Amino acid sequence: MKTLKFSAILLIVFFTSCVSQKKYTNLQNIADNCESNLKNVSSERLLLENNLANEKNKSKALEQQVDYFKSTNTNLLDRLSDLSVVSKSGAESIKKSLEALNEQNTYIKNLTSSMQRKDSLNLALVMNLKRSLVNFNDEDINIEVKKGVVYVSLSDRMLFKSGSYTINDSAQEVIGKIAKIVNDHNELDILIEGHTDTVPIHTACIEDNWDLSTKRATSIVRLMQTKFGVHPERMTAGGRSEYIPKASNDTPEGRAANRRTEIIILPKLDQFFELLEPPTTTK
Repeated sequence: MKTLKFSAILLIVFFTSCVSQKKYTNLQNIADNCESNLKNVSSERLLLENNLANEKNKSKALEQQVDYFKSTNTNLLDRLSDLSVVSKSGAESIKKSLEALNEQNTYIKNLTSSMQRKDSLNLALVMNLKRSLVNFNDEDINIEVKKGVVYVSLSDRMLFKSGSYTINDSAQEVIGKIAKIVNDHNELDILIEGHTDTVPIHTACIEDNWDLSTKRATSIVRLMQTKFGVHPERMTAGGRSEYIPKASNDTPEGRAANRRTEIIILPKLDQFFELLEPPTTTK
């Protein structure tokens, strides 16, 4: 449109001014150059506008990426924070678990060591008792380790007359030898248990088998205290009557085996229970 206006002006100038052909040609060239320049400017403008639009799109895409990275970074920081908390609590939990395991391991080692010492002591006791009682009838004396403690089982016929709880004079030597060995081990306690067969008994002095088994046990305890110097606080006397038989009461041999007094040598109960207590876990 601008080019048409410019050409019209040139025509007016040409007709009104009677310009020369040469000047007219120059003006026409100028007009052509201007038109060409205008076209170039328009093309460059369109190109710049396209470039600008592309840059805006790129900028928007970059902004979206920045927002995404910001969001991702925030999530990562949050997760790292959570992991840090978990790691701290987990490390603390593992530490406490390891401490507890170390305490339990120490407890097990100490318990194992104590049990080994007890087993060694029991073996020594058994050997000493058997050496001391070697001259007595093996059928009347049985020495063994049961349930982790030493049992000395003495037959009824060695210790007492039938239906009596008075100790025979010949049996006092056996009790004396046992008392000497237990006196060498003040860390041990002594439990005396009386046992009977199932044959009922009732006399002016004895009510029943419970009474007989208890009186026989207290007779042994009293003898060990008064004649052989065993401290009474170390000893316990108990009657088991007919209810812990070693054999069947249907035969004379079985009933004879069941009529017995057992001297049980065992660790002091308070020390034994302390040994069994697990260590207290530090919180």
